[in-house]
Amino acid sequence: VQLVESGGGLVQAGGSLRLSCAASGSTLSINAMAWYRQAPGKQRELVAAIESGDGSTNYLDTVKGRFTISRDSAKNMMYLQMNSLKPEDTAVYYCYSDTVAGRGYWGQGTQVTVSS
Repeated sequence: VQLVESGGGLVQAGGSLRLSCAASGSTLSINAMAWYRQAPGKQRELVAAIESGDGSTNYLDTVKGRFTISRDSAKNMMYLQMNSLKPEDTAVYYCYSDTVAGRGYWGQGTQVTVSS
């Protein structure tokens, strides 16, 4: 499975961005998908995840109500709509998927910078 993120950039606080993750390869084996982020000097953290079956989602507490994760399995795409962005959301955002065989895959990351 190969994952490619896009949509990052520089935005002012209060603005919005939409990240996209395109999956290719053995996409039929993909199970859950998620967005992680890593800020400088900090550990990578789970931002949002979405299951393949019922599409259930979960979010990091600090992004609840501002970020929305979604998935279009027919197009092998995943999205993260980010609204009301804050400077503390600045990080490299990574797409992640796991498969029914239990393997995990990462994208290369996309930078999101929120200016105050």
